[in-house]
Amino acid sequence: MNNSFVELNARQRAFSIINNGSGRELINPEFNTISPHLEPQGIVPESDDGVVLVRGEIANFQVLIISIEGLFQGGGIGEVSGAKIVSSLEKALHVNKTKKKKIYPIFILDTGGVRLQEANYGLLSISELQNMIVALKKYVPVIGIVPGRVGSFGGMSITAAMMSYLISTKKARIALNGPEVIEQEAGVREFDASDKNLVWNTLGARERAKTGLIDELVEDQVTEIIAAIKNAIEQKKDVKRTDREDFYLSLLENIEFKKSLSVAEYEKIYNANKVVEHIFPEAITGNEIVKNSRGRIWFEKLTGIKNAQSNVRTVLHAYKNQKEFIAIVPNENNTFCRVQNGEVGLQEGFTIAKIVKKIITDDKDQVSKRPIILIVDVPSQAYGYKEELIGIHLSLAASAEAYAKARQVGHPVIALIVGDAVSGGFLAHGLQANRIIALADKSITIQAMSKASAARITKRTVAQLEEATRHVPAMAYDIFNYKKLGALYSFVENVSSWNPTREGIDKVSKKIDAAIMSVLDNGRGMHFRYENSIAKSEGRQATINIRKLMEQEW
Repeated sequence: MNNSFVELNARQRAFSIINNGSGRELINPEFNTISPHLEPQGIVPESDDGVVLVRGEIANFQVLIISIEGLFQGGGIGEVSGAKIVSSLEKALHVNKTKKKKIYPIFILDTGGVRLQEANYGLLSISELQNMIVALKKYVPVIGIVPGRVGSFGGMSITAAMMSYLISTKKARIALNGPEVIEQEAGVREFDASDKNLVWNTLGARERAKTGLIDELVEDQVTEIIAAIKNAIEQKKDVKRTDREDFYLSLLENIEFKKSLSVAEYEKIYNANKVVEHIFPEAITGNEIVKNSRGRIWFEKLTGIKNAQSNVRTVLHAYKNQKEFIAIVPNENNTFCRVQNGEVGLQEGFTIAKIVKKIITDDKDQVSKRPIILIVDVPSQAYGYKEELIGIHLSLAASAEAYAKARQVGHPVIALIVGDAVSGGFLAHGLQANRIIALADKSITIQAMSKASAARITKRTVAQLEEATRHVPAMAYDIFNYKKLGALYSFVENVSSWNPTREGIDKVSKKIDAAIMSVLDNGRGMHFRYENSIAKSEGRQATINIRKLMEQEW
Protein backbone atom coordinates (compact mmCIF):
# COMPACT_ATOMS: atom_id res chain seq x y z
CA MET A 1 0.00 0.00 0.00
CA ASN A 2 1.84 3.06 -1.30
CA ASN A 3 0.08 5.54 0.98
CA SER A 4 -0.03 3.33 4.08
CA PHE A 5 0.43 5.15 7.37
CA VAL A 6 0.90 1.96 9.40
CA GLU A 7 3.88 0.83 7.32
CA LEU A 8 5.85 4.02 8.04
CA ASN A 9 8.25 4.34 10.96
CA ALA A 10 7.74 6.96 13.68
CA ARG A 11 9.77 9.69 11.97
CA GLN A 12 8.16 9.09 8.60
CA ARG A 13 4.70 9.19 10.16
CA ALA A 14 5.41 12.53 11.85
CA PHE A 15 6.64 14.21 8.66
CA SER A 16 4.01 12.58 6.42
CA ILE A 17 1.09 14.41 8.06
CA ILE A 18 2.50 17.95 8.09
CA ASN A 19 2.84 20.44 5.25
CA ASN A 20 5.90 19.84 3.10
CA GLY A 21 8.87 21.85 4.34
CA SER A 22 7.19 22.96 7.57
CA GLY A 23 8.70 20.36 9.89
CA ARG A 24 11.52 20.73 12.37
CA GLU A 25 12.51 17.87 14.65
CA LEU A 26 13.22 18.71 18.27
CA ILE A 27 16.16 16.96 19.99
CA ASN A 28 16.90 14.90 16.90
CA PRO A 29 19.18 11.82 16.84
CA GLU A 30 22.30 13.98 16.46
CA PHE A 31 21.94 14.83 20.15
CA ASN A 32 22.36 11.12 20.90
CA THR A 33 19.94 11.21 23.83
CA ILE A 34 20.13 7.51 24.56
CA SER A 35 18.66 6.00 27.70
CA PRO A 36 21.38 5.42 30.32
CA HIS A 37 19.42 2.47 31.72
CA LEU A 38 19.50 0.05 28.78
CA GLU A 39 23.17 -0.67 28.10
CA PRO A 40 23.77 -1.93 31.69
CA GLN A 41 21.16 -4.58 30.85
CA GLY A 42 22.81 -5.52 27.56
CA ILE A 43 20.15 -3.75 25.48
CA VAL A 44 21.17 -1.63 22.49
CA PRO A 45 19.74 1.90 22.91
CA GLU A 46 18.44 4.27 20.23
CA SER A 47 19.73 7.81 19.75
CA ASP A 48 16.19 9.24 19.91
CA ASP A 49 15.02 6.78 22.59
CA GLY A 50 12.07 5.81 20.45
CA VAL A 51 10.24 9.16 20.46
CA VAL A 52 10.21 11.64 17.58
CA LEU A 53 9.11 15.25 18.26
CA VAL A 54 8.30 17.47 15.30
CA ARG A 55 7.01 21.04 15.14
CA GLY A 56 5.24 21.85 11.91
CA GLU A 57 1.96 22.81 10.29
CA ILE A 58 -1.14 21.00 9.08
CA ALA A 59 -2.99 23.34 6.75
CA ASN A 60 -2.81 26.65 8.66
CA PHE A 61 -2.54 25.09 12.10
CA GLN A 62 0.68 24.87 14.10
CA VAL A 63 1.15 21.40 15.51
CA LEU A 64 3.46 19.44 17.80
CA ILE A 65 3.73 15.84 16.64
CA ILE A 66 4.73 13.24 19.24
CA SER A 67 5.40 10.02 17.39
CA ILE A 68 6.29 6.83 19.28
CA GLU A 69 8.32 4.12 17.55
CA GLY A 70 6.70 0.75 18.17
CA LEU A 71 9.66 -1.15 16.77
CA PHE A 72 11.97 0.05 19.55
CA GLN A 73 11.28 -1.74 22.83
CA GLY A 74 7.63 -2.10 21.88
CA GLY A 75 7.12 1.64 21.98
CA GLY A 76 7.64 1.59 25.75
CA ILE A 77 8.08 4.88 27.60
CA GLY A 78 11.24 5.29 29.69
CA GLU A 79 12.92 8.20 31.41
CA VAL A 80 14.45 9.90 28.35
CA SER A 81 11.52 9.37 25.98
CA GLY A 82 9.11 10.47 28.69
CA ALA A 83 11.12 13.60 29.45
CA LYS A 84 11.15 14.52 25.77
CA ILE A 85 7.37 14.30 25.62
CA VAL A 86 6.72 16.12 28.90
CA SER A 87 9.14 18.98 28.22
CA SER A 88 7.72 19.55 24.72
CA LEU A 89 4.16 19.58 26.07
CA GLU A 90 5.18 22.12 28.72
CA LYS A 91 6.44 24.40 25.96
CA ALA A 92 3.23 23.91 23.97
CA LEU A 93 1.18 24.72 27.07
CA HIS A 94 3.11 27.94 27.61
CA VAL A 95 2.44 29.00 24.00
CA ASN A 96 -1.25 28.18 24.28
CA LYS A 97 -1.53 30.15 27.51
CA THR A 98 0.29 33.24 26.27
CA LYS A 99 -0.01 33.43 22.46
CA LYS A 100 -2.95 34.01 20.15
CA LYS A 101 -1.67 31.42 17.67
CA LYS A 102 -2.24 27.99 19.19
CA ILE A 103 -0.16 24.81 18.97
CA TYR A 104 -2.12 21.57 18.69
CA PRO A 105 -0.50 18.46 20.23
CA ILE A 106 -0.92 15.29 18.16
CA PHE A 107 0.16 11.91 19.53
CA ILE A 108 0.93 8.99 17.24
CA LEU A 109 0.53 6.06 19.62
CA ASP A 110 2.37 2.86 18.78
CA THR A 111 3.16 1.81 22.31
CA GLY A 112 3.01 -0.96 24.86
CA GLY A 113 2.97 1.58 27.69
CA VAL A 114 5.70 1.53 30.34
CA ARG A 115 9.11 0.35 29.16
CA LEU A 116 9.53 -2.55 31.55
CA GLN A 117 13.34 -2.27 31.41
CA GLU A 118 12.93 1.12 33.11
CA ALA A 119 9.71 0.27 34.92
CA ASN A 120 9.29 2.93 37.60
CA TYR A 121 10.77 5.66 35.40
CA GLY A 122 8.11 4.77 32.87
CA LEU A 123 5.32 5.10 35.42
CA LEU A 124 6.62 8.47 36.59
CA SER A 125 6.98 9.74 33.03
CA ILE A 126 3.52 8.62 31.97
CA SER A 127 1.91 10.27 34.99
CA GLU A 128 3.76 13.49 34.17
CA LEU A 129 2.70 13.55 30.52
CA GLN A 130 -0.89 12.75 31.56
CA ASN A 131 -0.77 15.82 33.77
CA MET A 132 0.25 17.92 30.77
CA ILE A 133 -2.57 16.53 28.62
CA VAL A 134 -5.12 17.48 31.26
CA ALA A 135 -3.66 21.01 31.41
CA LEU A 136 -3.53 21.43 27.63
CA LYS A 137 -7.15 20.39 27.09
CA LYS A 138 -8.25 23.66 28.68
CA TYR A 139 -6.87 25.46 25.62
CA VAL A 140 -6.78 23.11 22.62
CA PRO A 141 -7.92 19.61 21.71
CA VAL A 142 -5.25 16.96 22.26
CA ILE A 143 -5.56 14.48 19.42
CA GLY A 144 -4.45 10.85 19.44
CA ILE A 145 -3.75 8.64 16.41
CA VAL A 146 -3.48 4.86 16.86
CA PRO A 147 -2.01 3.44 13.62
CA GLY A 148 -1.96 -0.24 14.48
CA ARG A 149 1.41 -2.00 14.42
CA VAL A 150 1.58 -2.24 18.21
CA GLY A 151 -1.55 -0.34 19.23
CA SER A 152 -1.89 1.47 22.55
CA PHE A 153 -1.51 -0.57 25.71
CA GLY A 154 -0.66 -0.24 29.38
CA GLY A 155 -0.26 3.21 30.87
CA MET A 156 -0.46 4.74 27.41
CA SER A 157 -3.96 3.33 26.91
CA ILE A 158 -4.90 5.32 30.02
CA THR A 159 -3.23 8.32 28.38
CA ALA A 160 -5.13 7.74 25.13
CA ALA A 161 -8.43 7.71 27.04
CA MET A 162 -7.62 11.19 28.39
CA MET A 163 -7.17 12.68 24.94
CA SER A 164 -9.80 14.96 23.46
CA TYR A 165 -10.31 12.92 20.30
CA LEU A 166 -9.00 9.51 19.27
CA ILE A 167 -8.54 8.45 15.66
CA SER A 168 -7.58 4.90 14.66
CA THR A 169 -7.15 2.64 11.69
CA LYS A 170 -8.96 -0.71 11.71
CA LYS A 171 -5.60 -2.40 12.31
CA ALA A 172 -5.18 -1.10 15.87
CA ARG A 173 -5.90 -2.46 19.33
CA ILE A 174 -6.36 -0.53 22.58
CA ALA A 175 -6.30 -2.10 26.03
CA LEU A 176 -4.84 -1.62 29.47
CA ASN A 177 -3.60 -5.18 29.83
CA GLY A 178 -2.19 -7.08 26.90
CA PRO A 179 -3.59 -10.57 26.20
CA GLU A 180 -0.44 -12.30 27.45
CA VAL A 181 -0.50 -10.34 30.71
CA ILE A 182 -4.16 -11.16 31.40
CA GLU A 183 -3.46 -14.82 30.71
CA GLN A 184 -0.40 -14.76 32.99
CA GLU A 185 -2.20 -13.01 35.87
CA ALA A 186 -5.71 -14.49 35.61
CA GLY A 187 -5.25 -17.76 33.71
CA VAL A 188 -5.98 -19.03 30.23
CA ARG A 189 -9.64 -19.69 31.08
CA GLU A 190 -10.06 -15.97 31.73
CA PHE A 191 -8.32 -14.89 28.53
CA ASP A 192 -6.64 -17.13 25.95
CA ALA A 193 -3.92 -14.99 24.40
CA SER A 194 -3.55 -17.43 21.50
CA ASP A 195 -7.19 -16.93 20.41
CA LYS A 196 -6.81 -14.16 17.85
CA ASN A 197 -10.54 -13.84 17.25
CA LEU A 198 -11.06 -13.29 20.97
CA VAL A 199 -8.26 -10.73 21.08
CA TRP A 200 -9.50 -8.69 18.12
CA ASN A 201 -13.20 -8.94 19.00
CA THR A 202 -12.43 -7.68 22.49
CA LEU A 203 -9.61 -5.17 22.00
CA GLY A 204 -9.73 -4.34 18.29
CA ALA A 205 -10.50 -0.89 16.91
CA ARG A 206 -13.82 -1.87 15.32
CA GLU A 207 -15.21 -2.96 18.69
CA ARG A 208 -13.70 0.03 20.48
CA ALA A 209 -15.40 2.40 18.04
CA LYS A 210 -18.80 0.75 18.65
CA THR A 211 -18.54 1.33 22.39
CA GLY A 212 -17.14 4.84 22.56
CA LEU A 213 -13.48 4.08 23.25
CA ILE A 214 -12.35 5.27 19.81
CA ASP A 215 -13.97 8.28 18.18
CA GLU A 216 -13.20 7.84 14.48
CA LEU A 217 -12.11 4.92 12.31
CA VAL A 218 -10.19 5.71 9.13
CA GLU A 219 -8.57 3.69 6.38
CA ASP A 220 -4.82 3.13 6.52
CA GLN A 221 -4.06 6.08 4.24
CA VAL A 222 -1.92 9.10 5.07
CA THR A 223 -4.39 11.39 3.34
CA GLU A 224 -7.27 10.11 5.48
CA ILE A 225 -5.26 10.58 8.67
CA ILE A 226 -4.47 14.18 7.68
CA ALA A 227 -8.11 14.91 6.85
CA ALA A 228 -9.31 13.48 10.17
CA ILE A 229 -6.75 15.51 12.16
CA LYS A 230 -7.59 18.72 10.28
CA ASN A 231 -11.30 18.22 10.88
CA ALA A 232 -10.77 17.50 14.58
CA ILE A 233 -8.78 20.72 14.97
CA GLU A 234 -11.24 22.82 12.98
CA GLN A 235 -14.23 21.44 14.91
CA LYS A 236 -12.37 21.69 18.25
CA LYS A 237 -13.45 18.15 18.98
CA ASP A 238 -13.44 17.02 22.59
CA VAL A 239 -15.61 14.03 23.48
CA LYS A 240 -14.89 14.46 27.23
CA ARG A 241 -14.60 10.70 27.57
CA THR A 242 -13.31 10.88 31.14
CA ASP A 243 -16.43 12.75 32.28
CA ARG A 244 -18.77 9.77 31.76
CA GLU A 245 -18.55 8.30 35.25
CA ASP A 246 -22.30 8.07 35.78
CA PHE A 247 -22.79 6.40 32.39
CA TYR A 248 -20.32 3.66 33.23
CA LEU A 249 -21.37 3.24 36.85
CA SER A 250 -24.93 2.79 35.61
CA LEU A 251 -23.71 0.38 32.96
CA LEU A 252 -21.86 -1.75 35.52
CA GLU A 253 -25.05 -2.15 37.54
CA ASN A 254 -26.63 -3.93 34.55
CA ILE A 255 -23.85 -6.49 34.11
CA GLU A 256 -23.61 -9.73 36.09
CA PHE A 257 -19.88 -10.21 36.52
CA LYS A 258 -20.18 -13.81 37.66
CA LYS A 259 -21.78 -14.83 34.36
CA SER A 260 -20.34 -14.97 30.86
CA LEU A 261 -20.66 -11.91 28.65
CA SER A 262 -20.27 -11.98 24.87
CA VAL A 263 -19.25 -8.98 22.81
CA ALA A 264 -22.73 -8.85 21.23
CA GLU A 265 -24.39 -8.98 24.65
CA TYR A 266 -22.20 -6.18 25.92
CA GLU A 267 -22.95 -3.97 22.90
CA LYS A 268 -26.68 -4.46 23.53
CA ILE A 269 -26.34 -3.48 27.21
CA TYR A 270 -24.12 -0.53 26.29
CA ASN A 271 -26.60 0.86 23.73
CA ALA A 272 -29.60 0.43 26.07
CA ASN A 273 -27.86 1.96 29.10
CA LYS A 274 -29.79 4.61 31.02
CA VAL A 275 -27.71 7.03 33.07
CA VAL A 276 -28.43 7.40 36.77
CA GLU A 277 -26.59 9.92 38.95
CA HIS A 278 -24.40 8.36 41.63
CA ILE A 279 -23.64 9.91 45.01
CA PHE A 280 -21.02 8.50 47.36
CA PRO A 281 -21.39 9.47 51.03
CA GLU A 282 -18.43 9.44 53.38
CA ALA A 283 -17.39 6.21 55.05
CA ILE A 284 -18.91 5.41 58.43
CA THR A 285 -18.39 2.78 61.11
CA GLY A 286 -20.12 -0.43 60.08
CA ASN A 287 -20.88 -3.91 61.39
CA GLU A 288 -19.76 -5.99 58.43
CA ILE A 289 -16.68 -8.16 58.93
CA VAL A 290 -14.10 -6.91 56.45
CA LYS A 291 -10.70 -8.05 55.21
CA ASN A 292 -7.89 -6.01 56.66
CA SER A 293 -5.22 -4.32 54.57
CA ARG A 294 -2.55 -1.72 55.05
CA GLY A 295 -4.68 0.80 53.18
CA ARG A 296 -7.66 0.14 55.44
CA ILE A 297 -5.54 0.24 58.61
CA TRP A 298 -4.10 3.65 57.75
CA PHE A 299 -7.42 5.08 56.55
CA GLU A 300 -9.02 4.15 59.84
CA LYS A 301 -6.08 5.39 61.92
CA LEU A 302 -5.89 8.76 60.16
CA THR A 303 -9.65 9.38 60.09
CA GLY A 304 -10.59 7.77 63.41
CA ILE A 305 -13.34 5.74 61.73
CA LYS A 306 -13.33 2.18 63.04
CA ASN A 307 -14.35 -0.66 60.73
CA ALA A 308 -14.92 1.91 57.98
CA GLN A 309 -17.52 1.02 55.36
CA SER A 310 -19.18 2.74 52.40
CA ASN A 311 -21.77 2.04 49.73
CA VAL A 312 -18.93 1.08 47.36
CA ARG A 313 -17.16 -1.35 49.63
CA THR A 314 -13.76 -1.06 47.96
CA VAL A 315 -13.55 2.75 48.07
CA LEU A 316 -13.41 4.67 51.33
CA HIS A 317 -13.40 8.45 51.65
CA ALA A 318 -13.93 10.86 54.52
CA TYR A 319 -13.30 14.50 55.38
CA LYS A 320 -11.48 14.62 58.70
CA ASN A 321 -9.11 17.15 60.29
CA GLN A 322 -9.65 19.52 57.33
CA LYS A 323 -8.38 16.91 54.86
CA GLU A 324 -10.10 14.52 52.47
CA PHE A 325 -8.80 10.95 52.78
CA ILE A 326 -9.34 8.38 50.00
CA ALA A 327 -8.36 4.70 50.05
CA ILE A 328 -8.96 1.60 47.95
CA VAL A 329 -9.44 -1.53 50.05
CA PRO A 330 -10.07 -5.26 49.50
CA ASN A 331 -13.47 -6.92 49.53
CA GLU A 332 -13.42 -10.72 49.37
CA ASN A 333 -17.14 -10.83 48.52
CA ASN A 334 -16.94 -8.31 45.70
CA THR A 335 -19.25 -9.16 42.82
CA PHE A 336 -16.46 -7.92 40.55
CA CYS A 337 -14.53 -11.18 40.66
CA ARG A 338 -11.20 -9.69 39.58
CA VAL A 339 -11.31 -6.98 42.24
CA GLN A 340 -11.24 -8.65 45.62
CA ASN A 341 -7.74 -7.92 46.93
CA GLY A 342 -7.47 -4.15 46.66
CA GLU A 343 -6.99 -3.88 42.90
CA VAL A 344 -8.23 -0.83 41.00
CA GLY A 345 -11.04 -1.96 38.74
CA LEU A 346 -13.86 -0.46 36.72
CA GLN A 347 -16.00 0.58 39.68
CA GLU A 348 -13.09 1.94 41.71
CA GLY A 349 -11.77 4.29 39.03
CA PHE A 350 -15.14 5.80 38.15
CA THR A 351 -16.14 6.08 41.82
CA ILE A 352 -12.97 7.96 42.74
CA ALA A 353 -13.49 10.29 39.78
CA LYS A 354 -16.98 11.15 41.04
CA ILE A 355 -15.75 11.72 44.60
CA VAL A 356 -12.85 13.96 43.57
CA LYS A 357 -14.89 15.99 41.09
CA LYS A 358 -17.49 16.67 43.79
CA ILE A 359 -14.68 17.92 46.04
CA ILE A 360 -13.55 20.25 43.24
CA THR A 361 -17.11 21.54 42.77
CA ASP A 362 -17.74 21.98 46.49
CA ASP A 363 -14.52 23.97 46.94
CA LYS A 364 -14.78 25.93 43.70
CA ASP A 365 -15.34 29.29 45.38
CA GLN A 366 -13.03 28.65 48.32
CA VAL A 367 -9.72 30.50 48.44
CA SER A 368 -8.20 27.62 50.38
CA LYS A 369 -8.89 24.25 48.74
CA ARG A 370 -9.03 21.18 50.95
CA PRO A 371 -6.01 18.84 50.76
CA ILE A 372 -6.69 15.39 49.31
CA ILE A 373 -4.74 12.53 50.89
CA LEU A 374 -4.43 9.37 48.79
CA ILE A 375 -3.73 6.33 50.94
CA VAL A 376 -1.97 4.01 48.52
CA ASP A 377 -2.15 0.25 48.85
CA VAL A 378 -2.95 -1.04 45.37
CA PRO A 379 -1.47 -4.40 44.27
CA SER A 380 -2.35 -3.66 40.62
CA GLN A 381 -5.22 -2.95 38.31
CA ALA A 382 -7.80 -5.69 37.68
CA TYR A 383 -6.96 -8.35 35.10
CA GLY A 384 -10.02 -9.72 33.34
CA TYR A 385 -11.86 -10.22 30.06
CA LYS A 386 -14.89 -8.16 31.08
CA GLU A 387 -12.68 -5.38 32.43
CA GLU A 388 -10.91 -5.07 29.07
CA LEU A 389 -14.09 -5.37 27.02
CA ILE A 390 -15.79 -2.57 28.95
CA GLY A 391 -12.66 -0.40 29.08
CA ILE A 392 -10.81 -0.50 32.38
CA HIS A 393 -8.23 1.89 30.91
CA LEU A 394 -10.95 4.55 30.76
CA SER A 395 -11.88 3.95 34.40
CA LEU A 396 -8.27 4.49 35.48
CA ALA A 397 -8.02 7.54 33.21
CA ALA A 398 -11.10 9.06 34.85
CA SER A 399 -9.54 8.66 38.30
CA ALA A 400 -6.10 9.96 37.31
CA GLU A 401 -7.56 12.92 35.46
CA ALA A 402 -9.79 13.86 38.39
CA TYR A 403 -6.76 13.95 40.71
CA ALA A 404 -4.83 16.01 38.13
CA LYS A 405 -7.70 18.50 37.81
CA ALA A 406 -7.93 18.83 41.58
CA ARG A 407 -4.21 19.54 41.84
CA GLN A 408 -4.29 22.01 38.96
CA VAL A 409 -7.06 24.10 40.54
CA GLY A 410 -5.18 24.31 43.83
CA HIS A 411 -5.98 21.26 45.96
CA PRO A 412 -2.80 19.91 47.55
CA VAL A 413 -2.80 16.23 46.53
CA ILE A 414 -0.59 14.07 48.75
CA ALA A 415 0.02 10.35 48.20
CA LEU A 416 0.91 8.25 51.23
CA ILE A 417 2.33 4.87 50.23
CA VAL A 418 1.61 2.42 53.04
CA GLY A 419 1.30 -0.71 50.92
CA ASP A 420 1.89 -1.86 47.38
CA ALA A 421 1.91 0.67 44.54
CA VAL A 422 1.84 -1.27 41.33
CA SER A 423 1.19 -0.56 37.65
CA GLY A 424 -2.04 1.07 36.45
CA GLY A 425 -3.40 1.01 39.97
CA PHE A 426 -0.66 3.42 41.02
CA LEU A 427 -1.22 5.62 37.96
CA ALA A 428 -4.91 5.87 38.85
CA HIS A 429 -4.44 6.33 42.58
CA GLY A 430 -1.18 7.94 43.63
CA LEU A 431 1.03 9.23 40.84
CA GLN A 432 -0.92 12.43 40.15
CA ALA A 433 0.07 13.72 43.59
CA ASN A 434 2.04 16.92 44.18
CA ARG A 435 4.05 15.08 46.84
CA ILE A 436 4.58 11.40 47.57
CA ILE A 437 5.33 10.12 51.07
CA ALA A 438 6.33 6.49 51.63
CA LEU A 439 6.91 4.29 54.62
CA ALA A 440 10.37 2.70 54.74
CA ASP A 441 8.88 -0.78 55.00
CA LYS A 442 10.39 -3.86 53.34
CA SER A 443 6.92 -5.34 52.75
CA ILE A 444 6.02 -2.60 50.24
CA THR A 445 6.21 -3.45 46.54
CA ILE A 446 6.37 -0.67 43.94
CA GLN A 447 6.63 -1.51 40.25
CA ALA A 448 5.03 -1.53 36.81
CA MET A 449 4.18 -5.24 36.59
CA SER A 450 4.49 -8.49 38.53
CA LYS A 451 7.77 -10.35 38.10
CA ALA A 452 6.14 -13.27 36.27
CA SER A 453 4.39 -11.04 33.73
CA ALA A 454 7.40 -8.73 33.29
CA ALA A 455 9.62 -11.74 32.63
CA ARG A 456 7.17 -13.09 30.05
CA ILE A 457 6.81 -9.78 28.19
CA THR A 458 10.55 -9.02 28.16
CA LYS A 459 11.40 -12.66 27.31
CA ARG A 460 13.56 -13.14 30.39
CA THR A 461 13.49 -15.54 33.27
CA VAL A 462 12.51 -14.21 36.68
CA ALA A 463 16.12 -14.79 37.77
CA GLN A 464 17.40 -12.66 34.87
CA LEU A 465 14.87 -9.97 35.75
CA GLU A 466 16.05 -9.91 39.36
CA GLU A 467 19.67 -9.71 38.22
CA ALA A 468 18.84 -6.65 36.07
CA THR A 469 17.41 -4.83 39.09
CA ARG A 470 20.89 -4.81 40.62
CA HIS A 471 22.05 -2.45 37.84
CA VAL A 472 18.90 -0.37 37.32
CA PRO A 473 17.13 0.81 40.52
CA ALA A 474 14.03 1.74 38.52
CA MET A 475 13.46 -1.95 37.80
CA ALA A 476 13.60 -2.98 41.45
CA TYR A 477 10.46 -3.90 43.35
CA ASP A 478 11.30 -2.44 46.77
CA ILE A 479 10.64 1.02 48.18
CA PHE A 480 14.30 1.52 49.15
CA ASN A 481 15.45 1.46 45.51
CA TYR A 482 12.46 3.61 44.55
CA LYS A 483 13.75 6.28 46.93
CA LYS A 484 16.86 6.60 44.71
CA LEU A 485 14.73 7.96 41.83
CA GLY A 486 13.98 11.19 43.67
CA ALA A 487 10.21 10.85 43.41
CA LEU A 488 9.56 10.88 47.16
CA TYR A 489 9.00 13.99 49.23
CA SER A 490 9.49 12.08 52.46
CA PHE A 491 10.73 8.59 53.38
CA VAL A 492 9.35 7.72 56.80
CA GLU A 493 11.53 5.32 58.72
CA ASN A 494 10.73 3.18 61.77
CA VAL A 495 6.98 3.11 61.14
CA SER A 496 5.31 -0.23 60.43
CA SER A 497 2.80 -0.41 57.61
CA TRP A 498 0.85 -3.26 59.26
CA ASN A 499 1.16 -2.34 62.93
CA PRO A 500 1.48 1.43 63.32
CA THR A 501 1.89 2.78 66.84
CA ARG A 502 0.38 6.03 68.08
CA GLU A 503 3.82 7.57 67.77
CA GLY A 504 4.11 6.33 64.20
CA ILE A 505 0.70 7.70 63.24
CA ASP A 506 1.61 11.11 64.70
CA LYS A 507 4.89 11.04 62.81
CA VAL A 508 3.13 10.36 59.50
CA SER A 509 0.47 12.99 60.20
CA LYS A 510 3.20 15.60 60.67
CA LYS A 511 4.81 14.51 57.38
CA ILE A 512 1.46 14.97 55.62
CA ASP A 513 1.07 18.46 57.09
CA ALA A 514 4.61 19.36 56.02
CA ALA A 515 3.92 18.09 52.49
CA ILE A 516 0.78 20.21 52.29
CA MET A 517 2.72 23.31 53.35
CA SER A 518 5.41 22.48 50.77
CA VAL A 519 2.76 22.45 48.05
CA LEU A 520 1.19 25.70 49.22
CA ASP A 521 4.61 27.36 49.27
CA ASN A 522 5.88 25.99 45.96
CA GLY A 523 2.96 25.72 43.55
CA ARG A 524 0.66 23.14 41.97
CA GLY A 525 3.02 21.31 39.64
CA MET A 526 4.91 18.03 39.78
CA HIS A 527 8.38 19.55 39.31
CA PHE A 528 9.49 18.55 42.80
CA ARG A 529 10.19 15.08 41.41
CA TYR A 530 13.20 16.28 39.43
CA GLU A 531 14.15 19.39 41.39
CA ASN A 532 15.04 17.82 44.74
CA SER A 533 18.59 16.87 45.80
CA ILE A 534 18.24 13.12 45.14
CA ALA A 535 16.75 13.71 41.69
CA LYS A 536 19.54 16.13 40.79
CA SER A 537 22.39 13.97 42.08
CA GLU A 538 21.29 10.63 40.68
CA GLY A 539 17.58 9.94 40.24
CA ARG A 540 16.51 12.15 37.34
CA GLN A 541 19.73 13.35 35.74
CA ALA A 542 18.65 12.19 32.29
CA THR A 543 15.33 14.00 32.72
CA ILE A 544 17.09 17.21 33.74
CA ASN A 545 19.42 16.98 30.73
CA ILE A 546 16.49 16.58 28.33
CA ARG A 547 14.69 19.54 29.87
CA LYS A 548 17.79 21.71 29.31
CA LEU A 549 18.00 20.59 25.70
CA MET A 550 14.32 21.40 25.14
CA GLU A 551 14.95 24.93 26.40
CA GLN A 552 17.53 25.31 23.63
CA GLU A 553 15.60 23.48 20.92
CA TRP A 554 12.10 24.88 21.22
